[in-house]
Amino acid sequence: MRNKYLLTCLTAIAMAFSLPACKKSNQSESNEITNKNVASPMAVTEAVCPSKGWASQNGGTTGGGEVTATVVTTYTALKSAIQNASVKVIQVNGTITIPSGGRISFQDQSGKTIFGSSGAKLVSADQTKDNSGIMYVKRCNNIIIRNIIFEGPGAYDIDGQDNVTVDACNNIWVDHCEFRDGVDGNFDLKNISDYITVSYCKFSYLKPPKSGGSGGSNDHRFSNLIGSSDGATADRGHFRITFVRCWWAQGAVARMPRVRFGKVHIVNNLFNSTVSKSCIQAGFEANILVESNVFENVKNPIDLMDNTSTAVQAKNNLFTAVTGNTSGNGVNAFTPPYSLTILNASSVKSTVTASNGAGATLTGNACSSL
Repeated sequence: MRNKYLLTCLTAIAMAFSLPACKKSNQSESNEITNKNVASPMAVTEAVCPSKGWASQNGGTTGGGEVTATVVTTYTALKSAIQNASVKVIQVNGTITIPSGGRISFQDQSGKTIFGSSGAKLVSADQTKDNSGIMYVKRCNNIIIRNIIFEGPGAYDIDGQDNVTVDACNNIWVDHCEFRDGVDGNFDLKNISDYITVSYCKFSYLKPPKSGGSGGSNDHRFSNLIGSSDGATADRGHFRITFVRCWWAQGAVARMPRVRFGKVHIVNNLFNSTVSKSCIQAGFEANILVESNVFENVKNPIDLMDNTSTAVQAKNNLFTAVTGNTSGNGVNAFTPPYSLTILNASSVKSTVTASNGAGATLTGNACSSL
């Protein structure tokens, strides 16, 4: 009897200690699941991706590093985060409209990443000279922009703004972005910018151009300008740029890209805009390596313009139903100082147009295969 009473007491004591422990364990598990469910679609942290192409040189391009992102869903929050140098990683969610005259000035910063979650889009509807444009990046270093759609109102020859302009910057990596319908251009680089890689990006014009601009052209669907003028001789020795696995798609008429000065590697890209007049345009003192690209149903795949380029070398490209020049100027281009996986031209189209190919096709700040 005594032993039975003792056993009952010991069992009661054991239950008294075990029940709170079980409750705490269940509550902890519940909190963990709740927090996980709340945080998962919001701020994320991704591993730093290894930069490729020219952006891998000069110390490399790592952006804001491995920190949790600041999530933005409004224009005010986006502008504030971009202009705050202490914010190192920004995640754009949803569609954000840039108000008239609200082009965001992103200046004098180093080490920053701006990326979009799936479907993230920055849109400008203003087609005027002074109030157009989405973002102006100036005197920045070590910047990554990834997985964002930049959509303008359509081309209009009034000397307006590009969707995005990079000015006097070093070590910039623009990856898996889509640039559409810029007023003046989709994405331009100017003023001694250097060590830049543009990978898996898509350039197109989906809206008809507006006629009657002060520039005198009824069609200004000119996608990418590198160098602002032949007289900008300070650009000599700069503009080391790689375009890899990009897609100049429907609507693009010219500047895919147009190059002055610089050493520009154009490799494994797809050009298939049926309204094209010129694709790659080799301008003053350009040094261009055109390697293993695909040109389909386009005019002037390689436009030598006034024959003032330093070197234009074309090798291993694939041309289908094209008209106009397909060769270089007889001078070998520079030798890239970096390693890069170069696809055979026969594999380029399927890679670039795949579901995770060129454009804002990622789910967030994921690393690209290059």
